[in-house]
Amino acid sequence: MKTSRSIEVCTPLTEYSEPPLAEVGCDLVTVPTRQGLEAVDILRRGAGEAVGPVLHDDGGDTLGFVVPPGTAAAWDVPGSTCTETNGRGLRLNPEPPVAGSDWLLPPGEADLATDPVVLRAALGEAARLIEAADGCQ
Repeated sequence: MKTSRSIEVCTPLTEYSEPPLAEVGCDLVTVPTRQGLEAVDILRRGAGEAVGPVLHDDGGDTLGFVVPPGTAAAWDVPGSTCTETNGRGLRLNPEPPVAGSDWLLPPGEADLATDPVVLRAALGEAARLIEAADGCQ
């Protein structure tokens, strides 16, 4: 699969703390932690496939993948949600954008955003792996 990267999608905002960093217009795909961690592994092992910044909540229940703006309009993957941020509160800098969260893959250590087509495939593969593993118990 081919991953596209665009500087216009989510420009990483690192190293500059003054003036305040601008917010970016990205969407956020939220999935259960177990499926999300499997998907991150799948994406990082894939040839040429890239993963953008990933948030986790401190409760350990969910992971959030930063995806390009507009993804939420067509997102239909069962067991996940995609939220339009319209730049509200999502800052791609080392500090987590939401209280009670932290970066699993922080901006600057990841691609600009995860390609939603690639993420959809990785989440599907992760769900199948989890189902197979749970069936072996």
